[in-house]
Amino acid sequence: MALTKEEDVQMMLVCKTHLGTRNCDYRMKRYVFRRTVDGIHIIHLGKTWEKIMVAARVIVTIENPADIIVASQRPYGSRAVLKFS
Repeated sequence: MALTKEEDVQMMLVCKTHLGTRNCDYRMKRYVFRRTVDGIHIIHLGKTWEKIMVAARVIVTIENPADIIVASQRPYGSRAVLKFS
């Protein structure tokens, strides 16, 4: 099922993936769209989508799926890791 970029971004909005934290590392500055009044950084979903597509293209090129390792540093990423595996 191929979705368009706009449909993917809409799904990311519904899942609230655009909401960041109050802290912003200097390496993440280029992905921040803006900051809310209460200090929450809003992530640029267009750039997020582009990075996801790059990662998907890289994963597709790997011949042996057993060679792919997925890890999450955060506890709320464990569900996504389990779904991927």
